[in-house]
Amino acid sequence: MNYKKTKEAVFVSRPNRFIANAIIDGETQTIHVKNTGRCKELLYDGVRIFLEDHGEERKTRKTRYSLVTVEKKVSGTKPAVRLVNIDSQAPNRAVGEALADGSILLPGLAYPLIRIKPEMTYGASRFDFFVEDGKGRKALIEVKGVTLEENGIVRFPDAPTERGVKHIKELCHALDRGFGTYVIFVIQMKGVSFFEPNDETHGAFGEALREAYNKGVVLLAYDCNVTTDSMTIGESVTIRL
Repeated sequence: MNYKKTKEAVFVSRPNRFIANAIIDGETQTIHVKNTGRCKELLYDGVRIFLEDHGEERKTRKTRYSLVTVEKKVSGTKPAVRLVNIDSQAPNRAVGEALADGSILLPGLAYPLIRIKPEMTYGASRFDFFVEDGKGRKALIEVKGVTLEENGIVRFPDAPTERGVKHIKELCHALDRGFGTYVIFVIQMKGVSFFEPNDETHGAFGEALREAYNKGVVLLAYDCNVTTDSMTIGESVTIRL
């Protein structure tokens, strides 16, 4: 998953969930934030950021730039900084590419997949992917982007998500009706130890995730190869429930 054109900047402030102020070529400008999560541990005055430059393709956009990647300082490691992609659309794009090229292999399905369809409505939920293999096995996939990291531990969610709980329960319903069901946690950075649900922030999500796992929903987590202008699926990461 690549961005056509990116630009380095310095973060200043975030007036609301959708916009931020950044210094670009010495001038303070308003930029779009492609993530409505809190991201407080990443976005603070003076941090180095990277923006998607929409340039001439901005059309009716109010802002030329969108914030996509943050440089996070990491103590006690080499290198001492880590690039964290915070574009909420990037995980789906990266997973779509990985499903197509075989970078992600879903347990229980035969490869190559004969159908990969983004955004599939089932029941009262819209899931990120519907896939089908050559043996007629059908599956629903929910993708969750993860940007919250502390001491090598990554967690989801970073804010309460009733929508996330609903999706997990709907996957259990689909499992009962013969679908393969998967949750893929896309960790939008490298160099992490393991993933766990963020029970402190939203205990109901962690409880729903454990119930789904015990029922047979497959849980997967992958880190990502992140550069200033790209993000691709990396290696499998351990999940601790």
